[in-house]
Amino acid sequence: MRAGTVRLGESANDAAAPFGRPLAGVRILSLEQMQALPYATQLMARLGADVVKVEQAGRGDAGRASSPAVTRENGEQIGATFLRNNMNKRSIAVDLHSAVGRDVVLDLVGHVDVVAENLGPGKARRLGLDHASLEPDHPGLVYLSISGFGSDGASPYEGWPAYASVAEAMSGIYEYSRLPHQPPILSPTGGLGDSGTGLFAVIGVLAALRQRDATGLGQLVDVSMLDAMVALCDVSYNFASLGLGRPPDEPMRVPIILTSCRCADGWFILQVGREHQFERLARIVGHDEWLDDPRLATRAGWSSNLDDVIQPALEAWASELTMTEAARRLAEAGLAAAPCTRPEAVVADPHVVQHRMVVEMPRTDGVAEPVLVGGNPIKLSRMQEGPDRQVPLLGEHTAEVLTELLGVDGATVAGWVADGVVQSAAPAPDPTGR
Repeated sequence: MRAGTVRLGESANDAAAPFGRPLAGVRILSLEQMQALPYATQLMARLGADVVKVEQAGRGDAGRASSPAVTRENGEQIGATFLRNNMNKRSIAVDLHSAVGRDVVLDLVGHVDVVAENLGPGKARRLGLDHASLEPDHPGLVYLSISGFGSDGASPYEGWPAYASVAEAMSGIYEYSRLPHQPPILSPTGGLGDSGTGLFAVIGVLAALRQRDATGLGQLVDVSMLDAMVALCDVSYNFASLGLGRPPDEPMRVPIILTSCRCADGWFILQVGREHQFERLARIVGHDEWLDDPRLATRAGWSSNLDDVIQPALEAWASELTMTEAARRLAEAGLAAAPCTRPEAVVADPHVVQHRMVVEMPRTDGVAEPVLVGGNPIKLSRMQEGPDRQVPLLGEHTAEVLTELLGVDGATVAGWVADGVVQSAAPAPDPTGR
């Protein structure tokens, strides 16, 4: 086991176990793929929801085919996107293109609180599994739809495929952050467009469930990836509206110090936005004369003289300091600074370790090093932390779910498997030994 990681099956705050989990009793039927919706449902599963993941028989969630990948004990290739977003769920594999398969899913709708989908433009409607099709028979159903551009038919982009990078690009943030005469840096934070959208989706579902408690009625929660990114990346158009727009290939001059600096072992970042902070910075780096320099008398002056005056002095000051030492000295003076931590160091960071934010997923394909995935960032004082369960094999819980929720017997499930209506995988061995 790596220092700082948490194994699947381990838990903390066990004294809180008697309180249960806040979403216990909420069941979600999720027709999901890739990351935006799977990220949202994994978070709700960690909070106690029973998430039944519906996958297309024979193919499964498209995230399974992503790379890099690991090989599970039954020979399945499971890609990184799937590994990051599908712990604590039950998988059923159904042929959604067969009448019997669709009827199986329709029957399951009557046994859940939430139906969720991100199948792509119009697909849920074509399958008869959209909100408009389900609501008449299930007025208390909360229905979550995540798509690139909404499901109301109003967007001119409604039929466009959308990954995180599409929503991010259209939010304006790529052009806002682009360096002059260079192309945009794509997906600089991984799937922000996916995980950010997923967070808004969780908020919408929780709000709809709360309103259902009061009214008895469910509703459609319609979350657009582009809407989510316009909300999260508002700095691009907000600054432009305040006069900080720029011609396409000129540098952005925001009236603050926001910069990355070289030091002895890498880089650190610094942000200074107020006059008293600038005074502290000048004294820390040994340049008290800045306080009387007319060029640096205003915030705009800090920005316009960053490259020639401030940056060289900062890097000279930090030249013999590590990134953590430099950031600590600045932080202890009340300045916002941080090391640009390398991926391998994130795992051992004392904060990350204390907060159990990296989960170790043992491999079953002969590779000694485990897969590392993110922990639960929501810490509740009256909820046990973990344990997380392994991501499911394709159709691992098909028989279990259909028997439990629909009351069908083993012979019926076996017949559906033989006919290709559903797919069932043998239960995976529990790597924790439980």
